[in-house]
Amino acid sequence: MSSMTVFRLIFLAVFLGWLVVWIMLPTKLYKNTWTPKLNSKLNSTYFSGQGTNLLLLSFPMMFIAALGCIYLHAKQQQRISYSKSIVASNRLSFLRRPALVMAPLGIVTAMELAFVAMFIALLIWSLGNYLYVSFGHLHIHKLREKVWQAKFRSVSLRLGYVGNICWAFLFFPVTRGSSILPLVGLTSESSIKYHIWLGHLSMILFAAHTVGFVIYWAMTNQMAEMLEWSKTWVSNVAGEIAAVLALAMWVTSSYRIRRKMFEVFFYTHQLYILYIVFYVLHVGAAYFCMVLPGIFLFVIDRYMRFLQSQRRARLDSARLLPCGSVELTFSKSPGLYYNPTSILFLNVPSISKLQWHPFTITSSCNMDQDKLSVAVKRLGNWSQKLCQEISSSVDRLEVSVEGPYGPNSSHFLRHELLVLVSGGSGITPFISIIREIMFESTKPNYQVPRVLLVCAFKNSADLAMLDLLLPINDTPAKISQVQLQIEAYITREEEQPIADNQKLLHTIWFKPNQLDSPICAGLGQNNWLWLGAIIASSFIMFLLILGIVTRYYIYPIDHNTEEIYHFSYFVLWDMFLLCTCIFLASSAVFLFRKKENATEAKQIQNLEVPTPTPSTGSWFHNADRELESLPHRSLVQATKVHFRARPDLKRILFDCKASDVGVLACGPRKMRHEVAKICSSGIANNLHFESISFNW
Repeated sequence: MSSMTVFRLIFLAVFLGWLVVWIMLPTKLYKNTWTPKLNSKLNSTYFSGQGTNLLLLSFPMMFIAALGCIYLHAKQQQRISYSKSIVASNRLSFLRRPALVMAPLGIVTAMELAFVAMFIALLIWSLGNYLYVSFGHLHIHKLREKVWQAKFRSVSLRLGYVGNICWAFLFFPVTRGSSILPLVGLTSESSIKYHIWLGHLSMILFAAHTVGFVIYWAMTNQMAEMLEWSKTWVSNVAGEIAAVLALAMWVTSSYRIRRKMFEVFFYTHQLYILYIVFYVLHVGAAYFCMVLPGIFLFVIDRYMRFLQSQRRARLDSARLLPCGSVELTFSKSPGLYYNPTSILFLNVPSISKLQWHPFTITSSCNMDQDKLSVAVKRLGNWSQKLCQEISSSVDRLEVSVEGPYGPNSSHFLRHELLVLVSGGSGITPFISIIREIMFESTKPNYQVPRVLLVCAFKNSADLAMLDLLLPINDTPAKISQVQLQIEAYITREEEQPIADNQKLLHTIWFKPNQLDSPICAGLGQNNWLWLGAIIASSFIMFLLILGIVTRYYIYPIDHNTEEIYHFSYFVLWDMFLLCTCIFLASSAVFLFRKKENATEAKQIQNLEVPTPTPSTGSWFHNADRELESLPHRSLVQATKVHFRARPDLKRILFDCKASDVGVLACGPRKMRHEVAKICSSGIANNLHFESISFNW
């Protein structure tokens, strides 16, 4: 049995144990039998009423997160190749097939559908057991309170309990540098839909919880309870404030607002900080420990992203395309490793100091060892301002970055044939895939998949996006060694315009600045190991200091005096110590690693700035004009352009005769859904679908 298998068995055992606790939590057995025994042993004077939940609900996921970092480091060191001899069997591939394709859920695989069904079953099970136990020992608050009113109050309260289960998972998908998501083959951008689903579900449950209590107070003439901030129990005011904040975020996070008014969604969603504070003040310290792992890991990730973003990235050049898009090329540390389809978050302070936008990396980590490129499509206000600023002949542009974030492996290499279906700017993640295949094709005795790129554009000027398949630097592009076929469809033009009327492809080189540094991992080399050290040390520090504060400060006040320690102060201590321990551990490791990053940055010498050279792209030469380079000639020869046409996706996909066809789709939602339905139809069992969607 290999060490990797041992790791996976440990993760599985701990995670299943954690789930068993959640399953047993609402039952009568847990409340009447387990709870008294656990509390007598775990709720000591050091942790008060938090001991049981810290051990059973907080520790397991923190353990998985810390140990997962060691596992991911070992896996990264091996960098297992996906050659045909070692590729895992596709016996479970049917679980990854789309089982449900519909708005607003999007594309849901059979495996996702199974987990969603199990999660809904857990919520129903929990609510049913909570009500069964509650109704068996119904507590009448007022003498005049009727039994049905008490039951109504109990239902409203238990809906909030069930909402806490959603909160236990809510922050895992948005932890970009998570060590948990890669363990199950997920990335933050691919799992953002889970955050959306959990957000909707928790909001429905919490809204029902809030409205239910307001109705109960109105029925029993206790509306004054809405203004109560109890010293000995939960704060109603804090819960109401949290509900209002959640409602504002919920309304502005709809798909249309995110697409049409991103700034409204972005700035409103920053209320999550206040939402967490008032939510925790409402539920109290014991329930906070139930959802602690997700919040703890999210705060670590958010602070590490903040530290990384304080450095200015060295922007080397910008390649302006005739279609209005731009490829930004940065210097990067040779030790920074990422996989194709990864993304990078950019912030340009001269445009907005607060806004961060994700863009697909188009470069290959192996082909361009000291360069990293991203493609920016001129769509929204922010990207338009960026293109205008670059075009205004600036010598230097200040840019901060976060990332890169992406998959943990180049899994697409396992297929015999790759069919890449894109619409508009959806082609950008496929550029990095094709560049990676170009690099892998140079290895002796290495079989790379054949590639069919089906891309649809509105105008012929967008064909210039295909020029990004060839790196901007002098790296020899072995495109002629790749079995590449490109089918390009221009939907709004009858024929290719005259070349003389086209804009030129223009490259701008920026002057180096000593304040800028190459992009590198936030913690340098061995990033996963250092992240594991931060997770472990900060959590241990949190437990130690919390125990000391509880035992030697809170406990004497609560038990040796007539004064009762304020209920909300317990959780304020929890939040304060959580943030303090994370800031101390993360800052110490980051500053320690900063010296190594600085030394590595000095090794990358400032390059001379070439003279800007405008030129036409591969697609705007006259038919009889000889192309200047072999890579460009190979690219044009591999491309067939169809004007005033749309791709017949059914015909294209069903004509693929290879035994193992990987189908990747990126672009408009309607197009991705169409491809998913074709692959899930069951007519062709050789089609293995994967959707690439960025719904930030």
